[in-house]
Amino acid sequence: MGSCSGRCTLLALCALQLVTALERQVFDFLGYQWAPILANFVHIIVVILGLFGTIQYRPRYIVVYAVWAAVWVTWNVFIICFYLEVGGLSKDSELLTFNLSRHRSWWEEHGPGCLHEEAATARLGVMHGQSLVVDAGCAMAYSYMETLHSGLQILLALLGFVYGCYVVSVLTEEEDSCLHK
Repeated sequence: MGSCSGRCTLLALCALQLVTALERQVFDFLGYQWAPILANFVHIIVVILGLFGTIQYRPRYIVVYAVWAAVWVTWNVFIICFYLEVGGLSKDSELLTFNLSRHRSWWEEHGPGCLHEEAATARLGVMHGQSLVVDAGCAMAYSYMETLHSGLQILLALLGFVYGCYVVSVLTEEEDSCLHK
């Protein structure tokens, strides 16, 4: 069995990024996180573009993917800073929900190992049967779950950036060698 080329590795990375982005999109939809939903949507489109560019030997599409990978790393560093409350950011702000919902994160209400106690809905004025949950005894705080998701996205984006640059350089070298013959 031969070793996988850079192109094959980039295809695998893009496929893995697509799966993890779709998973993250689902949880952001469940938590009414509108800013991450929009960012994830753009990310999914660009990763599909990167897949297409890799399959069809289109270096320009791969360059777009590589540039987006750098932007995606920046976005995920912001998300980590947001949930860890670095630099004056507060995870209790309405920044990610655009002030459209009382929910902050799906993981806040449904974290692993959390005991769910429904808050008094009449007192809080929650509508349509939605109730806020007071988390107690969680195995992991929701901010760490969000941080882990972003950390995985950073790792995949950095690898995608490196392999994207490598594949573009290989493809352009092949084009140049064909032109000079």
